[in-house]
Amino acid sequence: MEVEDVLTIFKQSGALLQGHFLLTSGLHSPTYFQCALLLQHPDLAQMLCCDLALRFQDLKVDLVLSPAIGGIIVGYEVAKALGARAIFAERVEGKMRLRRGFEIKKGENVVVVEDVVTTGGSLQEVVNLVEEAGACVLGRGALVDRSGGKADPSLNSLVSLQVVTHPPQDCPLCRRGLPLVKPGSRGDG
Repeated sequence: MEVEDVLTIFKQSGALLQGHFLLTSGLHSPTYFQCALLLQHPDLAQMLCCDLALRFQDLKVDLVLSPAIGGIIVGYEVAKALGARAIFAERVEGKMRLRRGFEIKKGENVVVVEDVVTTGGSLQEVVNLVEEAGACVLGRGALVDRSGGKADPSLNSLVSLQVVTHPPQDCPLCRRGLPLVKPGSRGDG
């Protein structure tokens, strides 16, 4: 699938938003990918995640691991397409942890996937869990890479764009008085 096709799907599903947004990273941006609005449509989720899974199809993947909450559906659908097991990590007291009886077995081949990557922080935390368990990270993937490849050069994504972000103290949207919206998984929306 071409990047323009993916962006069209995001726009048509209402998942590509314009405004003034507080990102999970703490940065501000005029553009927000609200993947939950796209992933509420199982047919679109399956189509995009199968396309992402194609990037790992030649690997022997035992497990797909994703950070909650945004990556859960993506991880599940990618795992389904690869015939692998799917688990997710959750943030507990500020750190990604495995809960609910999930475990990563030593020596397992793991692909780590996320819905949207901005700084790559959550994805790296999940990669650390894999490495601490003595398993092998075969690849990293996301539906959207907002960093244009800067957050993680090894990331496989359906869309890679350099989306404008601003530190809060230098945000022109704040200076213009535009209301700040916190739509992410750690926010109110």
